[in-house]
Amino acid sequence: MSRLNLDAEALYADLLAGVRPLLRADTVLVGIWSGGAWLAERLQRDLQRPGEPGTISSALHRDDFGSRGMTAGADHTKLPFDVTDKPILLIDDVLYTGRTVRAVINELYDFGRPASVTLAVLVDRNGRELPISAAVSAARITLPKEQKLTLAKDDAGRFSFDIMQGDR
Repeated sequence: MSRLNLDAEALYADLLAGVRPLLRADTVLVGIWSGGAWLAERLQRDLQRPGEPGTISSALHRDDFGSRGMTAGADHTKLPFDVTDKPILLIDDVLYTGRTVRAVINELYDFGRPASVTLAVLVDRNGRELPISAAVSAARITLPKEQKLTLAKDDAGRFSFDIMQGDR
């Protein structure tokens, strides 16, 4: 594992500024487990939004569920509000192939039909396999396919990135 020379805290500030214009009074934030959930929690606080953000997992709708299986406690979906007719701001740390976002949207629709779903990500990297794009991304980078970029959070809640070798 190595550190990438991307300032995750500076990128978070850019993400915060980028999502402000997307918000309506009734918009709810939903973070994709786990890095997106961390971002959504902090955005909820920094944007001074009422209530708490939702967290959603892709575990039950993944197209590779058969090979990955489900680990204990893998369903991290928690939506403390009704999603029906709500504008959803979906937050993730890294947009890569688009497969996680597709699975999460399927999971979201299991809970109701939102008015809209808008995606905001900290980093958009190359390698898309599906026609999914973010309305806001704080950075766009290119990494080799064998590298995985993940958001890390320290005990003080500060963000950084790790690069690991391996598949998605």
